Parts: sequence; structure tokens; C-alpha cells
Amino acid sequence: MGLAVLMFYLYDVSYEVVGKEPHILLWGIDEVGNRVVIRDRGFRPYFYVVTSSDVELTRVVNEIRRLSSVKSPIINVEVVPKKLFGRPLNVIKVTTTVPESVREYREAIRKVGGVADVLEADIRFSMRYMIDKGLFPCSWFEAEVSEIRKHPSIAVTKEYELVGEFKPLNIHKPPHIRVLAFDIEVYNPRGVPKPERDPVIIISMMNSEGDVKVLELSGDTVKNDSRIISEFMDYIQTYDPDVIVGYNSNRFDWPYLIERSKVLGIRMDVGRVRDGVPRTSVYGHISIPGRLNVDLFDFVEEIGEIKVKSLDVVAEYLGVMRRVDRVLVPWYEISKYWDDLSKREVLIRYAVDDVKSTMGIAEKILPFAMQLSSLTGLPLDQVGSASVGFRLEWYLMRSAYRYSELIPNRVERFYEPYKGAIVLEPVKGVHENIAVLDFTSMYPNIMIKYNVGPDTFVEYDCSDELCNVIPEVGYKFRKDPPGFYKAVLETLLNMRKAVRELMKEFPQDSVEYRVLDERQKALKVLANASYGYMGWVGARWYFRQGAEAVTALGRDIIGKAIEIARELGLRVIYGDTDSLFVSYGPPVERFIDLVMDRLGLEIKVDKIYRRIFFTEAKKRYIGLTVDGLVDIVGFEAVRGDWAEIAKEVQELVAYSILAEGSVSKAVDLVNNVIRELREGRIPLDKLIIWKTITKPLSDYEVSSPHVSAARRLLDMGGRVEVGDKVGYVIVKGGGSISSRAYPYISVRAEDIDADYYIDHQIVPASLRILEYFGVSEKQLKTISRGVKTLFDFSRRG
Repeated sequence: MGLAVLMFYLYDVSYEVVGKEPHILLWGIDEVGNRVVIRDRGFRPYFYVVTSSDVELTRVVNEIRRLSSVKSPIINVEVVPKKLFGRPLNVIKVTTTVPESVREYREAIRKVGGVADVLEADIRFSMRYMIDKGLFPCSWFEAEVSEIRKHPSIAVTKEYELVGEFKPLNIHKPPHIRVLAFDIEVYNPRGVPKPERDPVIIISMMNSEGDVKVLELSGDTVKNDSRIISEFMDYIQTYDPDVIVGYNSNRFDWPYLIERSKVLGIRMDVGRVRDGVPRTSVYGHISIPGRLNVDLFDFVEEIGEIKVKSLDVVAEYLGVMRRVDRVLVPWYEISKYWDDLSKREVLIRYAVDDVKSTMGIAEKILPFAMQLSSLTGLPLDQVGSASVGFRLEWYLMRSAYRYSELIPNRVERFYEPYKGAIVLEPVKGVHENIAVLDFTSMYPNIMIKYNVGPDTFVEYDCSDELCNVIPEVGYKFRKDPPGFYKAVLETLLNMRKAVRELMKEFPQDSVEYRVLDERQKALKVLANASYGYMGWVGARWYFRQGAEAVTALGRDIIGKAIEIARELGLRVIYGDTDSLFVSYGPPVERFIDLVMDRLGLEIKVDKIYRRIFFTEAKKRYIGLTVDGLVDIVGFEAVRGDWAEIAKEVQELVAYSILAEGSVSKAVDLVNNVIRELREGRIPLDKLIIWKTITKPLSDYEVSSPHVSAARRLLDMGGRVEVGDKVGYVIVKGGGSISSRAYPYISVRAEDIDADYYIDHQIVPASLRILEYFGVSEKQLKTISRGVKTLFDFSRRG
């Protein structure tokens, strides 16, 4: 149909094998909004063979050629120059036709005499293509293409065949991406629902245009749910979303729908290709052909400030929907609300609020996720479920390709401990007007400054002129040429600076500004992960000596910074990893200048505390910022056996002490909560204790409370698997705590053992802070007056 230059926004890459020929499929949106696929028939899978140094390459090449099979012929074997950890060497590049055959060839070639290793045979074919072609998802490109007849099995507007090469475009504004949020409610009269037994009763959906659609079973009783599942699939195919979002959907909604559809004999076809059935793929995410399935929970898991990750709590935290403004229904009562026709409308409103919350969270998270995808090269549906280490590794793999570095294999290793970052002893007591000074990207800048990396590490005698010698550990790193890590990190940090400069050209309320802001945040996350990655035993570029060297340098730099602060008369209250807590005043600006001048590193004021309290323990303080926010570090009731009421009381105590300066008011507050608990006025959901089942129940020799509750849940017809969180409460009665631990879905409010929650939850959580102010357990259990104030205790030093 003629050649054309196509401008398109790439969002995913997949492949299919036609005969013995692999076809790469690039999924995108063109400049006028058409959904398109570009087919490339010319790319072939390959890998590298490293031989022993004394082996004749020609012999190995000939033996490899003889391994060629008809199923997937070896079409090329050639010797090419590469580098391995910076060391130049000649390796053998082996190219075949069918991607799935690469692993078979890898195992066969490893048995050839003289072969030391086989590398890059474990890189997925579609990712291999993107690396080699310099393609990044969620980015704009231009390519010379030829329009071809659209294959009937692919549901897009146009299909093209690639003719030329790709050219990246400097466009920051994404096209209009159709997003569909969904959430399901399942009938669960026996506790945890089972897809082989319990039907889906409601599916709520919301699209990018703000339209909300609710599918529900009809009639007064639970009937076959095949109709609403089929209508759900029809809606997806009709609306044709590019991105489908859910909350915990990779772990619950999709697996449940997939299994339920099998029970009902329905083909769950929701992709943009024939047989577009969702399947579990890498990193445990559910893959939908031609669409991007994003589980927002993956990103929320990384927000440490959110202690409870339920949809309603997260939506409130992110400013999407307040809990007091929405309908809340305990999941264990869903079937009751469904069976009671007078309550069913409430359940429908609950489902609508859930899907609106899901879409609202998506609007907050997707811009960052898209920039993270664009930087790492991982498609949007994978980047969230992949760990931070894997995200950085894909970026490193792309960099390795550009520098002709071979990508090491991932191997199993045992953890090797090493000395970590410095944490200073805090000055105990209450302090006012304290600045927290943070080194900017401290560890990445250390790695750059000292050229730390496996390819620059030397174990022979090396002069100070040629090598950086690391204090304390004595490791040596060549100063020149720049190592792999240094080159990569300089690129990341320079990119971030450039993006932040570019942001100044756009209004803060513009789409371009918001996209660039998310990009600079993603760049910061990647750069800061580099040090931890070196010490991660699962890393391809694992390098314990490098991680050890960086922490040693960090300790040395913090020590020198403290000396500078003391020269200027600044009182150092505390220090942790890459930050210092100092008395705030005019010398702080001079301190910042001297650190840059003497140490060559940037440090800046991160926050200022109006009042802060330290115990004698490291990593434990509570602070009130000048903005009126309370930070609780090290005191938090975050253990697995703390109930939500304990966490809430602790936060209120911290605020009362620091913001209002009143210990007695904090004690009264605890007394009031205890009184409300005894009177049965604390909601049951705040008393639930959540704990994870880490192994099969039969393997537990001691029946701890959560195990007892899990076994009772099984007796009720529930399902408990390894990795599940079990929610339980403690009820009245005699015997051990374990004997009184019951699944919360089986307990009435009047059954709760108030004394347990007072003695083991509220009082201990409060005393974690209040005991340092002389408050006793007895005072917390009685209405007290005359407790000294914070300011009385601040005189302790």
C-alpha cells in the first residue's frame, strides 16, 4: 500500500511465531489516535558463547554449527568483540530462528569442550528486541513503514510492516490513553470465596471518560454468573481500553475471574488478539495480549507512609475519596448485604465507590508508572510488579548493550553480610528548631567520584595517583577509564538535571510539566537504587566489595561533615546514613557551602522540625515539622501483631505531646480510648490483627494466634494458602491467647476481650513513647491528672 513515515506512541511489544519465523509486534497509538500494530519480520534470537582463554575459536565455532537442528536452524555463528566486566575479549555470537529454542541450544553448547559460559540466553525475545532497537515503552517514535492488510486476529485500526529504523521523538505529552478501572464483588457466605463454588455477583467499571457501569446478578437469589462475566468481556471489547487497572487485581480479581470462567465454561477473551486470554506472566503479573493490565497495589506497596493498604485507606491518603464520604462494607458481610434486598443497593454503592477510588488512584499513580516504564524499558504492566532491583537491572542491561558490555547471567548466591551505613548515637531529650540536612544522591555520587564498580576494582599494588583507595576497607578502584557504573550513573543524574531544567519551560499546571516531574522522580529512584543493587545477591552485576566500599566512604564523609558542623558551632543531634540533624541557624548556609567545597558533595535542608524528641536508641524519634506534620520513626506500632487501634492511639499520643506540649493530655486521650473500648464503642475493624501465613498450616509445630485463627477459618469453609494474611481478633474466655484467636468474620463486637486489647495493644503502643516521659502503665489505665508536661522533661538535656 506504499511507504509512509509513521509517528506512534509505543506502549507494548510482543511476538508470535509464524511457521518458523518470529514476528515482533509493536503495539502503539498513532498521532491521530488510531490503535496500530507494527510487524517486524526481520529480527532473530541470538546469544553469546564465552570460551576459555587457551581455546581455538574456530574449533568451537564449527562444533556449534554441527548442533543446528531442523526445528530451529542455527543461521549464523560469528566471532565478535565484546567486553566482560570491562575486559575486552572475543566471543561467539550464535543466531537461530525460533526464540523458544535458545534455551535448548544454551544447554547443548555448554557441553562443548572449551566453552566457559553462555551469556544473554535468558533475555526474553521481546525485551531483546527493544534493547537492540533502542525502544522504550510509553515513548514516541517515528519509523518508515508499509501498511499491510490487517490480520483478522488482531483488533486494531491499522497494521504496518516495518521497513526502516526507529527514530525517538522528543515529545513529552502522551496521547489520549483509554483506561478502564474495574473491581469485582464475590458471594462469600462461607468466608473466603472459592471460584469453583462462589459466583461473582457484581462487576463495577469506570472508564477514562468518567462513565460508570455496574453489572450485577439479576433476581433475588444467587444465580449463574456467566451472564455478567460475558457482559464484562463484551464491555472491554467494545470500549477497547489500552490500560486496565485494578487494586490487588493480579492477586484476586483476575485469578478469580479466570478460574470462575473455567468452571462456567466461558472463554475469558479480553485481549486485542484472538485467544486474548489473561495469563500469569513474569513477576507474577497477569498479562493481557494487546493491552496493559496494571495492578495499582504493586505501587502502593512501596509507599511506606501508608501503613494500612486497603483501597479505602489508600484512596483517602492520596486525596481521592475520604472514608467518611463513601460506603464501607466489610468484605466478610458482602453475602449478607446481597441476600438482604433492603441492603443490596448499599452494596451496589459500595462497589461504585470502590471502582471510583481505583480510577482516582490510577490517575495519581499512572503518570509516574509510565515514566518508570519509559526509563527502565519494562512495559507498564510489568514495571510495577517487578522489584526495584529488577527495574534498575533492565536499565543497566540497556546500558551494557550501548557500551558493548556482555550481560552476566543471574546466579544463586548466599548472602554475604557487610558493614552498613553510619548511624550516630542521638542526643537524648527534646530539642527545638532542628534542621535535617540530606546529601543529594549521596551513594550514586560516591560511586561516580571514586569510580566504584566490578570493572575498575584492582587487587594488585596501585599508587594513589592511579587508584582511589577506600578508607577503612582498603579496596582500590582505578581512576581511569570511567567504569560501567560511573558511566551509567552520570547519565542518570545528568538526565535528571536536564529534565528539571526543561520543567522550567512549562507552566506548573501543564501536562508537560507534570509528566517531566514524574520523570525526574523516576530517575532519582533508579539512581538511588544503584548502591543497594550491588549488594543484592540476585543481581547480575552483584559486587559485594563495591557495596562495602560505598558504605565505608559514606561513613567517612559523614564523619568529616560532622567536623565541619562543629567548626561552625552547629550542634549535631543525630545522623543516619546520608543525613544529619543539626541546630538550625545562620551557620547552616555556610555549612552547606563548606561541604561542597571540601567534600565535593551537595547537601541541602530537607526539613525543619519545630520540636523533636529522641530516646537514647538509634533510629527512634518523633518530630513536629514547621508545617505541623508529625513524623514517628522507630516507635511505630507496625509489628504484624498490632491492631489498627494501637497504631491510631500511638499517632494521637505523639501529636498531643509535640504539637500541644502536654503529656497529661496524651494520657487522658489513652484513658478515653480505653473507656470507649470497655464500652464497646471501638469499631471491630480497628481491632483486627493481620498476620501472614508463611508456610503450610501442617508445618506449624506451635499454634500461634494467627495459625489458630487460620485453622478455624478452614473449618468454616474458608481457604488459606501460604502468603495469605489472616485477620483475627481475641475473644473473651479462659486459656491462652491462641485458644481465643478467632477469624474476625465469625465474631460479634460483644465477644471482644477488651482487657487483651488494653494490656497488649493500646497500653504497650502508647508506652513506647510515654514511658520516656515518666508515664507508667498504671497512669494509662486510670483517669489521671497532674502529669508533668513535655517542657518539664525537655530540661533533661
